[in-house]
Amino acid sequence: MKSRLFLLGMLALVLFVSACAPPPELRDPNLLRDESVVSGEPCDAPCWRGITVGETAWRDALAIVEDDPELDPPNVQTDENSTAVVAEFQATGGSPCCQMYSETGEIADLLFLRVAPTTTLGDVIEARGEPSYAIGSPFSDNQAIINLLYPDIPLVVYAFVAGEAEGRLSASSEIIGLLYLKPSDMELLLVTSDLHAWEGYADYAAYRPDGELELTPSVTLTPTSAPE
Repeated sequence: MKSRLFLLGMLALVLFVSACAPPPELRDPNLLRDESVVSGEPCDAPCWRGITVGETAWRDALAIVEDDPELDPPNVQTDENSTAVVAEFQATGGSPCCQMYSETGEIADLLFLRVAPTTTLGDVIEARGEPSYAIGSPFSDNQAIINLLYPDIPLVVYAFVAGEAEGRLSASSEIIGLLYLKPSDMELLLVTSDLHAWEGYADYAAYRPDGELELTPSVTLTPTSAPE
C-alpha cells in the first residue's frame, strides 16, 4: 500500500490517469450519483454522508459506508507493513468509484469520490463560491481535468473539459470527482504543488501545469518529513 503522501499526490494531480488503452471515459453515468457538495444533504461539506475526514473514527466511517443502501459493500484492504487501511466502494451495481483511507486505522484521513456528471461547476460556485486555486491535468486527446482547490472546506473538485487543445472551463463544465481532505493535508498540498490562482472560466491553457504559476512548491517532501 502506498504512503499517505504518495496517495495524496496521485489523487490530487493525476487523479484519473490510467494505464488502460484506450483511455476510459471520465464522464461515466454508472459512477456514484452524488450532488451533496451542492445540496449540503444529508450533511454539509466537509461532511459527506455523516463522515468528516480527520474527525470521524475509521470504524464509524466504515459502518456508514457498509450500511448505506445506495452503496455496494466496501472492499477493505490492509497493509501488512503498516497500519494503513483503504476501503474501496461503489454505487450499488455501478462502476468502481470511491476510496476512503486511514493512515492508522483510527481516523478516516481521506475520502475520494468519482461521481457521475450530474453537477456542474456553475452549481458548485453558486453553492460554495469560487475556488482559490486551479491546475490542469491532461488525460487524452479529448479529455482533461481542471483540479479546483477550496482550502477552507478543505476540498478538491474535479471538473471535466474536452482536452488540452479544445477544452474550456465554463459554468456548464461537469463535475466528475471530489476529494475531501484533512486541513493539515490541504495545507501540505498547497506548499508542495504547482498551482494557478483562480482566474475564472477560461480555456484549459490558462490552467496548464506548465504555464506561469502563481504558487510553486515551498517544501520538498521526503519520507521522513511528512507531518503526522
